[in-house]
Amino acid sequence: MLGLALLGALPGGLEAPHATDVLDRISRTVALTAARSVRVDATVADVTISASERTDLAVEIVRRAPTPADLARFPAVIEQKGETLRIAALQADDGRDARLKADIRVQAPAAAQFDAVRVFEGLVRVTGLHNGCDVDIQRGRIEATAVAGRVRLESGVGSIDVRDPSLTRGGMLRLRVFNGPIRVSFDRPPPDARILALTFNGSIASDIPLAMKDKFGPRFGEATLGAGEPVMSIDVVTGDITIRVRP
Repeated sequence: MLGLALLGALPGGLEAPHATDVLDRISRTVALTAARSVRVDATVADVTISASERTDLAVEIVRRAPTPADLARFPAVIEQKGETLRIAALQADDGRDARLKADIRVQAPAAAQFDAVRVFEGLVRVTGLHNGCDVDIQRGRIEATAVAGRVRLESGVGSIDVRDPSLTRGGMLRLRVFNGPIRVSFDRPPPDARILALTFNGSIASDIPLAMKDKFGPRFGEATLGAGEPVMSIDVVTGDITIRVRP
């Protein structure tokens, strides 16, 4: 329903299943209007969101489980709820079974708005979104490339790597990890920005000169570039912060 059209499988690269695993795959395209946002919910999953100049959105969900009956424990969902397109592979009864894993691949317009990407354990990759995104993973990595707009990335136990972000007027880049490192790499220093970096138990290394307060207690660095906005805020409880500018 919902104007969803069945697609063939998207390009592969998925992790090879165990010999005894059962696989289930669905692929669909969805018309995406400017008013419609996207939400992704998964328990154990690798989520890849790739943005380009396309105007619709393509979704592929591949579920892997030990038996056919286990597939029912984390149903694949692609549904419209109001103005939100929801993509999900959540385990029933708040389950956390690592054997029940999903690979979710989304090909989206660069202007698509991902209001929430919520994953318990796995990996989230985001590339090319220009209007921002909100990603939270409790255990695992976040890798973001060429993102812009209002971007919030948070990991409980894991890491965050951001490459070639654009700090645009009206946007922000907020990064937070409870236990693990955060690494940001620019192709050149942003002309306008307010940079705030804080780690309670770790170090701060930056190619962009920061005014440091690191003699006692938490380590804190800050810098104002140009107009002093937008803000890039980096917070770590235990872990190192690295900000690089590639030569």
